[in-house]
Amino acid sequence: MGEREPARALRDASVSLPLLFAALAGRSGHGLAQILADTLVGRSPPARPLRLRAVNLRVGVIGAGSWGTTVAHLCAHNASTVLYARDPAIAGALNSTGENPRYLPGRALHPALRATADIGEAAGGADAVVMAVPSHGFRDTLRSLRPHVGDATPVVSLTKGLEGRTRRRMTEVIGDELPGRPAGVLTGPNLAKEILAGRAAAAVLAMAPADAPLAERLRDVFCAGDFRVYTNTDVVGAEIAGATKNVIALAAGISDGLEAGDNTRAALITRGLAEVTRLGVALGGDPATFAGLAGIGDIVATCVSPQSRNRHVGERLGRGESITGIVASMDQVAEGVKSTPVVAALARWRGVDMPITEEVRAVIEDGRPAAAAYRALLDRPPTSETRR
Repeated sequence: MGEREPARALRDASVSLPLLFAALAGRSGHGLAQILADTLVGRSPPARPLRLRAVNLRVGVIGAGSWGTTVAHLCAHNASTVLYARDPAIAGALNSTGENPRYLPGRALHPALRATADIGEAAGGADAVVMAVPSHGFRDTLRSLRPHVGDATPVVSLTKGLEGRTRRRMTEVIGDELPGRPAGVLTGPNLAKEILAGRAAAAVLAMAPADAPLAERLRDVFCAGDFRVYTNTDVVGAEIAGATKNVIALAAGISDGLEAGDNTRAALITRGLAEVTRLGVALGGDPATFAGLAGIGDIVATCVSPQSRNRHVGERLGRGESITGIVASMDQVAEGVKSTPVVAALARWRGVDMPITEEVRAVIEDGRPAAAAYRALLDRPPTSETRR
C-alpha cells in the first residue's frame, strides 16, 4: 500500500517532532512534577500547556459504540480522525449534531470528529487504525479492512475479549489477518461517559518491545484533556487482564444481586485478581501488569461502577434472571458473557485453577443458580493465599 508510516507522517508535520510531542505529553514548560511542587507550597499551577495538533496524522477508528466513539473523540484533539459506524444513521447524526444519539445521547463530541458508514473511507490512508469491535466480529472486520490498511500501519485494539473458536487474543487475530502491521492494545479503567464529561482517567497502551518508540508516539495521539496514557511492552498481560476482568465483574455483580455485601465484593475482587494473574503469568504475562491499570485498575472500576455492563449483567443473574433474557434486553455487548467460557477453557488447557471463573461459567453456560455458585465458592477448602 502507498500510505505513509506514522513516523513519516509525524516528520511531515508543520512543527518539529520534539516540540510537537513535548507539548502533546504536557512536558513543555511546567511538567507534572513542577505542578505538584507548586501546589504543595501554595502556588497556583500554570494553565495547561497548549497542545499542538499533529496536522498530517490521520486516525481511523472502526466501531461507533460508546468506547469507540469516546476514543475517536480523544484522538480528534490531536489528529484528523474518522469514525466508522456500521449504521449510516449513526454516522449521519454524528456529522449533523456532533453526538452519538444511540450510545452517548447528549454528550458533545469534538467538533473536528467526522463519521462515515464506509469502512474504506475511515481506514484508507490512515496512519493508525483503532479497532473498537466486539471480539465475535473482530476477525471478519479485519478482513474487510485488508484492502485499505497500509503495510506498516499500526492497528490498536480496544476490545477486551478473546476469540471464542481459537481462544486467541485480539492482537494475535490482527497478526493473522493483517500480517506485518504493528499491533497493540489500549486498555485500563475507562468508563466512556466519565471521560467524555472531562473527568480524569488513565489507560495503558501495550505494544511489543520492538514497537516501543511507536507506542510512545501513538500514546500522545490518545492523550487529551485529563486522559493520561502510559505505555507497556507486556501485550500478553494487558490483553489477558482486559479479557478476564470482565469475568470477575460478572462475579461481583452476582454477589450484588444476591445482596452479599461489601466484604464479599472485596473478597471476590482480590481473589479474582489472584486467579487472573495466575492465568496471565502462565500465558507469558508479567505479574506487574496485573498490579497496574490493565489489571487491578480495570477490575476495580468494572466491579464497582453502575456504568459497567458486565457488573450489570452479573447483578441481574444474581437476582435470578436468565442470561438469554438479559442479553436480549441490552443494546451493547457485555464481553464477559462470551469471554467467560473461553477463559475457563484456556485455564483448563493450561492447568490453572480459576474457581471464580469456573463458577461464573457454570451460571452462564449450564444455567446453574447464582446462589449455588456462590455457595460452592464458600465451601471450597481453605488454602494458602499466595499459592501459585
